[in-house]
Amino acid sequence: MRLVWQARSNPLAWWWGLLTLISSANIASWFLLYRQFHHQMPDTPSSTSDVGLMLALCAAYVFGCAFRSFLPRADVQRICLFDTWLSSVVVGRSVATVAEICFAVQWVIILRQLGGMTGADTTMNAAYVILPLIVVAEICSWYAVLTTNYLGNAIENSLWAVTFLAVGVGLCRLLPEFNGPVRLALIVAILGIAAYLAFLMLVDVPMYVSRWRADLSEGSRIMGLIEGLRDVSTRWVVTHDLTHWKGEIAWMSLYFSAAVWASLALCVAYALDGQLPQYRTEATISLYSVPLQPAAGHGPAASLNQQYGVTQRRLG
Repeated sequence: MRLVWQARSNPLAWWWGLLTLISSANIASWFLLYRQFHHQMPDTPSSTSDVGLMLALCAAYVFGCAFRSFLPRADVQRICLFDTWLSSVVVGRSVATVAEICFAVQWVIILRQLGGMTGADTTMNAAYVILPLIVVAEICSWYAVLTTNYLGNAIENSLWAVTFLAVGVGLCRLLPEFNGPVRLALIVAILGIAAYLAFLMLVDVPMYVSRWRADLSEGSRIMGLIEGLRDVSTRWVVTHDLTHWKGEIAWMSLYFSAAVWASLALCVAYALDGQLPQYRTEATISLYSVPLQPAAGHGPAASLNQQYGVTQRRLG
């Protein structure tokens, strides 16, 4: 594979070069994390396997996004930058599906970790809805790719918005539970999610809806699933025309940079599990540490137990 166009004459070359540079740095960062946490892993098999799983999920997302940035393509349009079978939509979309599901599982794991540590039901419930929503989103994405119907993309990205709205709510619930750098990290994550939701609802989803409406007005034909499967496997159109890529540059740039950094950050957060309790707020720690009085006894504590059914588990 060789680059057949010059950076001086086409800004796409600069954009592609920036994507490959960022992706190379992301791969190097993953290897640094692997080396660091591999040496710090406890001798207990359960701890080793848990951190190893998070590293593996992170690797799937980091390397999957790097593959897609090295060989950019736009699925529904069937366009790409390089003439190789690796640029086919069926290959790229399959890599993306695996990577995105692994990214979703990372969020499930981290929310269950933090929700279980704090007894926050809201955070635990958010963890339970992530994977089903993302699986449905992937199905919608494949429908859009096979049929060339942009409505599937609009629904897919709307489901991503709903998913991360749930994640954001789950993280907000954790703010009173932690102080210091952990609370700061939660705030940064929440602000990042808010920016992501704004991008989805103000830029990404409206773009796909407008494309869908344009196709309807032009009477564009929707492919059947079998026809589409054959098409994504055999047809890719190489183009270096900036106008063909203009609508893809923003989301691809953010996806292959900020989203990958989030995956790496989740890996770090999970590996630091043993250090999180020291940043718990004093109020929540004292709530767990106060022993419960028997409900059958006498006095104010027993009366409260009888009236309200006091338990050690906090409500979310």
